[in-house]
Amino acid sequence: MRVVKVVGGVLVCASDGPLDVPTDRWLGAVDAGDLSVIDRVRGPALDVGCGPGRLVVALAERGVRAMGIDVTPRALDHARARGAPVLRRSVFDRVPATGRWASVLLLDGNVGIGGDPVALLERVAALATADGIIFVEVDPPGLCDGARTVRLDIGGHPGPWFALARVALDSVVEHAERAGLVVREQWSADGRWFAALGKVHS
Repeated sequence: MRVVKVVGGVLVCASDGPLDVPTDRWLGAVDAGDLSVIDRVRGPALDVGCGPGRLVVALAERGVRAMGIDVTPRALDHARARGAPVLRRSVFDRVPATGRWASVLLLDGNVGIGGDPVALLERVAALATADGIIFVEVDPPGLCDGARTVRLDIGGHPGPWFALARVALDSVVEHAERAGLVVREQWSADGRWFAALGKVHS
């Protein structure tokens, strides 16, 4: 196990090799990249892998009904301290309001939760409404996809290990199609890359 980044008491541990993750952003205020997504979100919105809850709070401040889910208890403590409505829940477990989320967020690399992006996209598609939009953040074009096992350690409190895949912009169309989705929009903001996915029949 290697600790690959330490910011604000957050340690990100990987079972092999270095992992570049934006822990400074997780604990901070929303930035221009976040806002480029938030501007497109319709409620109700579900933030999958919400961490400390910055996006849930930002959406609520705009009057958008939102909820976050995450598996790391200490991250959820931070989110609740911010006033974010969150649940300790895996996206692959039972999620409230299944089929009724107008927007589902998979930012900060969360499109790789579980290590299988196609399986995750299929799952979140089932959580969304027929015309719902799934917002994903991906790696820049030209980077290779891959997966490893990681966990968060916040203030000396380690969370559970989980598989995390990396998805580059080059492959998001293929992953979406295999999950029965289409890419409706792609954009870059503040050095970050995003895509909006929708159901084929919507």
